[in-house]
Amino acid sequence: MALHAELHRHLGGSVVPRILWRYFHRQGSPVAERFPTYAEFEEFYTRPRNTLEDYLELHTLVEQVQTLETLPYFIYRLLRGAYIFEDLAYLEIRYTPYLRTDPSLDEAERLKQMRQVIETVGQASQQREYPIVTTQIVCLHSRLPSHINRAMVEAAAESEYVCAIDLAGGDKPYGERMDEWIELFKYALARGLKTTAHLYETLDGCYPQLLPYVSRIGHGIQIPLHYPELLPELARRGQCLEVCPTTYLKTGTLPSLEPLKIVFDRCFEAGVDIAICTDNAGLHNVRLPFEYENLLTHDIIDFEQLKHCQEAAFRHAFAWPYKGRPASLLSELQQGVSASLVAL
Repeated sequence: MALHAELHRHLGGSVVPRILWRYFHRQGSPVAERFPTYAEFEEFYTRPRNTLEDYLELHTLVEQVQTLETLPYFIYRLLRGAYIFEDLAYLEIRYTPYLRTDPSLDEAERLKQMRQVIETVGQASQQREYPIVTTQIVCLHSRLPSHINRAMVEAAAESEYVCAIDLAGGDKPYGERMDEWIELFKYALARGLKTTAHLYETLDGCYPQLLPYVSRIGHGIQIPLHYPELLPELARRGQCLEVCPTTYLKTGTLPSLEPLKIVFDRCFEAGVDIAICTDNAGLHNVRLPFEYENLLTHDIIDFEQLKHCQEAAFRHAFAWPYKGRPASLLSELQQGVSASLVAL
């Protein structure tokens, strides 16, 4: 039975390396010539990078092939793996629709095509074969101009498939446009959208001005590590951190998983919820249960804390339609069966 909720997964980083390598070879891509064997490609695609900026460059490799025509192919394989290998019951897929439009079109046509992209991803996510509750988060991009980001908020607000907006694309450029981000997030909230943002992931991304306007915080690990005085306010607002352990090793943000023990301990002490996520499961070649197991193996958390994080993921999910997580629903079902047997 599907049991888990994934709140932070990028569409561009969700394609596992073998599927992506096979796609390049079937299409006769120049990438296939560069990496004739899978082992070479996997080593290149999944190895750690020195900085977040270097790491984000890998997204462009996938964005250019996730077109209007190919998105159903990638979405189907994403859901198949998530259901069979990760036991996901709920999945929020985040991406920047504009970067999946046809670059040969003029800007006005690309802005129109964004809505088709959102619709295509939404329809492709309705898989009876792999019944996962899915929704979309539209990522505003720190390197796209204001009018395109605003157009994405408009498209998100008008789609039944979108639950929230995000801010991504690298955190260094945030500061010089902070008034713009705050205005866009206020507008999104007024349109009924939820909000999250890549904040406090690195020491370059510490912008307290944006915190009051986000429902959840993408990553946020620098808050308990370096700004623990902010934790009581996060607890008061009911904000949740989306912590993605493997990401911090792949981007060079943390030297090891050890500092995450401070993150979890301080958040639990302050009453701030954490949802454990994968971020870029394909790019990391990991799955959500591995993130759980890795934190337990390294004594970052214990089983009781893991249970709390798993429950928090469903509690803070933007579009989970039920009161409890699947495990509680199954328990109620088992209790009902036991009561019927007793009656018989």
